[in-house]
Amino acid sequence: MAERGRVRVEPSDKWVRVFLGGVKVADSRRPLLVWEKPYYPTYYFPLGDVRTDLLVETGEVRRSPSRGEATVYTVKAGGVEAVAAAYRYPDSPLEGIRDHVAFVWRKMDHWFEEDEEVYVHPRDPYTRIDALASSRHVRVVVDGVTVAESHRPTLLFETGLPVRYYLPKTDVRLDLLRPSDTRTECPYKGVASYWSVVVDGTVHEDIVWSYPFPLPESAAVAGLVCFYNEKVDIYVDGELQERPRTMFS
Repeated sequence: MAERGRVRVEPSDKWVRVFLGGVKVADSRRPLLVWEKPYYPTYYFPLGDVRTDLLVETGEVRRSPSRGEATVYTVKAGGVEAVAAAYRYPDSPLEGIRDHVAFVWRKMDHWFEEDEEVYVHPRDPYTRIDALASSRHVRVVVDGVTVAESHRPTLLFETGLPVRYYLPKTDVRLDLLRPSDTRTECPYKGVASYWSVVVDGTVHEDIVWSYPFPLPESAAVAGLVCFYNEKVDIYVDGELQERPRTMFS
């Protein structure tokens, strides 16, 4: 493992493949994990494991205080053109990444770790998910109105995030929920559907979510409902919980 400032770099033992337009643009059994952001890593691929013939320089240069100046590429594969979708730091102060290429996750079509498709970003090897059945008394209040109350929550503990309280729908005031078109994806939990809460005519948008078909590691929360701790009042065993400050606040 190597570090410079807040950037951590370490090898991964996973077999990782990236596709665009049905074409495999990167295929590596020796990628690097680079924490460009503190929340999750990015895959960097050795040049020899990348279809460099599909990369076209854009002329753009991106600068990073920790990684140096990056050459930016458009990726052209299978009749699809992903503009500014790849980059490389050939003279980086981090020597280990100089001969590696990274791709902008959302601009690629498919990512695989081994034979399992992965969404949103690489799974962080230091993130853990624990979903535990509990008999705590959980009450959720929005604008002074109790919208959910349960003695059978499932508590989800995820590294770096506050504990989440997933509740059976039968313990939720479903009459106060309005379906939303919002969908989000999580590499550890899957695809979430959202609801807004309407109390006395006031709409609190997208503060409730559920994973109808979660990934295996989060199967215990399938179909349960969760409220943003950051945006509602949650009482646990009668004690009001402090609203956490997170990226979702």
